[in-house]
Amino acid sequence: MRVGVLSFPGSLDGRDAERAISLSGGESVALWHADADLDSVDALVIPGGWSYGDYMRAGALAAMDQPMRAVAAAAEAGMPIIGLGNGFQILAAAEILPGTFTFNDGQEFLRADQKVSIESVSTPFTSAFEKGEEIILPLRAKSGRYVLDADTLASLEDQGRVVARYVGENPNGSVGAVAAVSNERGNVVGIMPHPEFAVEAGFGPDTPGAMRSGIDGARFFDSLLATVNA
Repeated sequence: MRVGVLSFPGSLDGRDAERAISLSGGESVALWHADADLDSVDALVIPGGWSYGDYMRAGALAAMDQPMRAVAAAAEAGMPIIGLGNGFQILAAAEILPGTFTFNDGQEFLRADQKVSIESVSTPFTSAFEKGEEIILPLRAKSGRYVLDADTLASLEDQGRVVARYVGENPNGSVGAVAAVSNERGNVVGIMPHPEFAVEAGFGPDTPGAMRSGIDGARFFDSLLATVNA
């Protein structure tokens, strides 16, 4: 299975996403925004970083870039798509996913190994988890506070579209402690913590068992491959 990794100027984490895909047994395909061909891939990852420097607001400039028209069409057609960190911000700014992002509570860059709870296992990226399972993923962002109105949040909850929530202290002040959501169809997911940084022992987050041992993020990519290859 070929999984595209769509990068923009300032996308820093594409190589990490490509490695995560490869470790799960997929074929990663680097896609540059200027010449991206989504017809050549079966699924899509939009990686983290600071696309176009986030000079307007997080993800806003990349959301207006030409390939996002193809991303919106692919999402509508059912392609599995995940936005990681800044990729989530891009999908939200493009209105492929609901909500928007503002600076974290405290107005500072946040770096933490964060516990999250998997709230939905019906997406292509979470089928390998148990509902309610708690995992640890790296979180790093300055504009990581997810914001949406109460009615929209209630609608997402009613539809089972809250994919993950922060456990314990809400690290960035996100409404409802939401860490990940999906679109209505369920094939598009945005997640603020970074599963691609938790795929290989010795390089992942700290866990109660050992330092740098966390590989919970690998199952997002395992889920994708299992779903598409089924």
